[in-house]
Amino acid sequence: MLRWLIGGGREPQGLAEKSPLQTIGEEQTQNPYTELLVLKAHHDIVRFLVQLDDYRFASAGDDGIVVIWNAQTGEKLLELSGHTQKITAIITFPSLDSCEEKNQLILTASADRTVIVWDSDTGRQVQRVSCFQSTVKCLTVLKRLDVWLSGGNDLCVWNRKLDLLCKTSHLSDTGISALVEIPKNCVIAAVGKELIIFRLVEPTEGSFEWDIIEVKRLLDHQDNILSLVNVNDQSFVTGSHVGELIIWDVLDWTIQAYERNFWDPSPQLDTQQEIKLCQKPNDISIHHFTCDEENVFAAVGRGLYVYNLQMKRVIACQKTAHDSNVLHIAKLPNRQLISCSEDGSVRIWELREKQQLTAEPVPTGFFNMWGFGRVNKQASQPIKKQQENATLCSLELIGDLIGHSSSVEMFLYFEDHGLVTCSADHLIILWKNGERESGLRSLKLFQKLEENGDLYLASSL
Repeated sequence: MLRWLIGGGREPQGLAEKSPLQTIGEEQTQNPYTELLVLKAHHDIVRFLVQLDDYRFASAGDDGIVVIWNAQTGEKLLELSGHTQKITAIITFPSLDSCEEKNQLILTASADRTVIVWDSDTGRQVQRVSCFQSTVKCLTVLKRLDVWLSGGNDLCVWNRKLDLLCKTSHLSDTGISALVEIPKNCVIAAVGKELIIFRLVEPTEGSFEWDIIEVKRLLDHQDNILSLVNVNDQSFVTGSHVGELIIWDVLDWTIQAYERNFWDPSPQLDTQQEIKLCQKPNDISIHHFTCDEENVFAAVGRGLYVYNLQMKRVIACQKTAHDSNVLHIAKLPNRQLISCSEDGSVRIWELREKQQLTAEPVPTGFFNMWGFGRVNKQASQPIKKQQENATLCSLELIGDLIGHSSSVEMFLYFEDHGLVTCSADHLIILWKNGERESGLRSLKLFQKLEENGDLYLASSL
């Protein structure tokens, strides 16, 4: 086990003076991850991590292999080879609750236009599907129906035996970028700037065939949809390349909230302000969401934003949480948030309440709340009065994990075993709670001494 000295030695390349990036010193008292294990098995970018159970996870990436690891020890358990090109999607397919044999399957899709089903316990290749006309970019499992779906230029429905049950016609050359299950046997597919809702029709006495029917198209986004997740039982959320966040009703598919950047350049702004406000499109792209009962957490460009579902407004933000685009975020217990970025860093944040003594006029629009655009002062007075003495929140940096030398693609959080990150540097890092690991080592030492009788001898002296 290596001891990792986390510290304030990191400065943004070329931005030490200009960037408003929040930094943290060497004494990171609230950061538990003070030890790490570097795991080497891949030979190219590692893009995906998926949790198999309480102690195992799988990694996959551009080298086309899948590796299964022990999350506690970092031991490499299995290496699964079968694809000839990079892996584009990975998902677990758990066994039915009624099934006596509890073996977990792994489904992987690749740019070689195949999908392979693996046994996660043995590493055996169970079956391969190679009839796709395009690369499968996303996979999802409908556990209640015991089927899985593959999304490429079309949408296909398969059973556990890999029989093709039904499929749609050709949808788009760009393909399906995300799939989410919603009630009433429906799924939502993100295709470019459109959301397409499909309903699965199960076999009945009169019809022994499965079918998939297009129900509706939602055309409210102005640019390509990059992220799509379920918020709760009542809603789901989508985010686009130009910073649109839309919250939808999961039953009737109507818009519950719509926020975006309404930046309108004004002739009254000086040149420096205009340059500062006129950001590149990818600076406001919504790359990832995570949610809890109260909030939607959005990775927007280089920043992090907390959107409250009840108040329908942003209650906290870090406009420059990282030096480069934030790729993945996750909500942890104790009001903590973890983010990783193209800049190679992993950062831990805490959502803290704060009392606003003087409230600023709040512009309409999602990103206008965060400093974009101008507001009519007279129109903002009622809002200002409502904002006075309102409790808002802040995102405070409590940990900065620097171990990767290139973009950190995503991570997994294990409550008992720590944090797992994967990167374009071909490495996986297992970040461990130093205090917990020290306690476990001491416990093992005492147990060994007790087994050998040394503990009794030492106490009798």
